[in-house]
Amino acid sequence: MFEKTQDQSPAKSRAGRAYLGRIGATGVALVLLVGVIAIAAAKGETHIPLGTVLQTIANHLWQAGYDVDPIDSGIIWNYRISRALVAAACGASLALSGAVLQALLRNSLADPYLLGISAGASTGAVSVAILGFGAGMVSLSLGAFLGALVAFGFVALLAIPAGRGPAAIILAGVAGSQLFNALTSFIVTKAATADEARGIMFWLLGNLSGVRWPDVYLALPVALGGLLVCLWHARSLDAFTFGVESAASLGVPVRRVYAVLIAVAAMMTAVMVSIVGSIGFVGLVIPHAARFFVGTRHGILLPVSALIGAVFLVLADVVSRIILDGQVLPIGVITALIGAPAFALILCHGRVLR
Repeated sequence: MFEKTQDQSPAKSRAGRAYLGRIGATGVALVLLVGVIAIAAAKGETHIPLGTVLQTIANHLWQAGYDVDPIDSGIIWNYRISRALVAAACGASLALSGAVLQALLRNSLADPYLLGISAGASTGAVSVAILGFGAGMVSLSLGAFLGALVAFGFVALLAIPAGRGPAAIILAGVAGSQLFNALTSFIVTKAATADEARGIMFWLLGNLSGVRWPDVYLALPVALGGLLVCLWHARSLDAFTFGVESAASLGVPVRRVYAVLIAVAAMMTAVMVSIVGSIGFVGLVIPHAARFFVGTRHGILLPVSALIGAVFLVLADVVSRIILDGQVLPIGVITALIGAPAFALILCHGRVLR
């Protein structure tokens, strides 16, 4: 018995160190997120000292009474902080959706953008905004959610007859994305005025310029609620790693888990698309980066993916505002410029298809 205890002790010690390491990675990512939000509030067309940022936050949250210039205070609180928080919620939601879809479909290339969910959400949002779909009874977010569900249903119908392999799902997703992107372009060209068309095309590439506090009150609860639901199903996602049949044999209610998590991923994607437009590569690349740091257990992978996605998109927003003097680039351009080479690097090292 003594020898058996001695054999088990190193294994328990390694497991404990791994657990502490994962908790440490979560803590580091959370600290980074707070830091980049502060940087996002300081950097922009006009540089504002970090001390002024902290004083402004203290004034609004705790009535600290610091003497801050009203213009600087307005820029920080009403524009930059709200923008950074929505960017963080959007990055977390897209990364979380990508991690969930990759687990459910057992496909390392699955993400809301490639599977057509983002394109469908864009079509739904544009249908509400331009065509007046729902006669005023359907909000932009609800229209985007319905469009996302229709797009995923279309992809599923295409993929099932072709076989359930990764190639069939990705090809169906590409077809769905092209179809719904074409529908969006047709609606904009047919029904929008010139000014509306310019604004929507800029928005579709990812635009945080019009974000304000009401958007924060929508984006943050959706991101946090989605994270909690996904964490509740973390063990089920671990079971899907071994296949649908294995998950069912372990007692996982496969159909219910599929329905709940697909709906959550579609909801998070749709809400973020309705606020900031369609942003690619976040849901594809970030989960792979998180697996590199914390492994494949979804109990830790999901929160770390969400935090890394939030940090990434806040930094991308900062870059979009300062890379060109006097201009703000669509944030989707920045994520593509960073995400495409990062994904190519992951692909060259063979991590994606394992």
